[in-house]
Amino acid sequence: MDGPALRSEEEGLGRGSLLPRSLTRREQKDTQEPAMPLTYLALGDSYTIGEGVAPAERWPEQLAVRLRSEGVPLGEPEILATTGWTTDELAAAMDGAAFAPPYDLVSLLIGVNNQYRGRGAEAYRPEFHALLARAIALAGGRPSRVLVLSIPDWGVTAFAQSDRRGGARIGAELDDFNAIARDEARRAGTAWIDITGLSRQHPDWLVADGLHPDGRQYALWTGAVLAAARQALAHPA
Repeated sequence: MDGPALRSEEEGLGRGSLLPRSLTRREQKDTQEPAMPLTYLALGDSYTIGEGVAPAERWPEQLAVRLRSEGVPLGEPEILATTGWTTDELAAAMDGAAFAPPYDLVSLLIGVNNQYRGRGAEAYRPEFHALLARAIALAGGRPSRVLVLSIPDWGVTAFAQSDRRGGARIGAELDDFNAIARDEARRAGTAWIDITGLSRQHPDWLVADGLHPDGRQYALWTGAVLAAARQALAHPA
């Protein structure tokens, strides 16, 4: 059977030789390595770890799902949070954590346990300031990639009814803490998302302990955070 004629080495790549062709755009796209997912670190306490809810109902998890549904290639959140943590306890945990910065997105929600334990708001400021600086550093020194959330008002919950301070005083103290966090966030140039009003609007959307939000309330928080997260990720890397 006759086959294709073989060319000698002397023919080189001259006239009539087999030239390497350019890849089509589709072929180029198919040969590209898949993009690495964007990374997200969530720092906080019970409200970030989602005390009493399934992992999928935590607001950082819901946020990642919402962003992915919009085409944002965000990976699974890395969460450093534990129920009961105060600012100094979060800082201590960060000291021993094996982070992998820079993160494309970092969120910070902390302070409710400082207030619960009776620590003053002014003592909260320097500790929150230091945590926020660390969050910005973990975001590669980009304040625009950091989201700061306000502390929800547990004074409206069933759990607070047995607290001697009363709901009104608890709410007023949390307003003082949030004023400090908002001021620090704005000075640093990070996003500030106020979810306190949502907690006050839905005091019954709680898990069985009568204190922590349920998945429905976290879904509302996610909706409040979504635009800020989308904008943060739109900033240049």
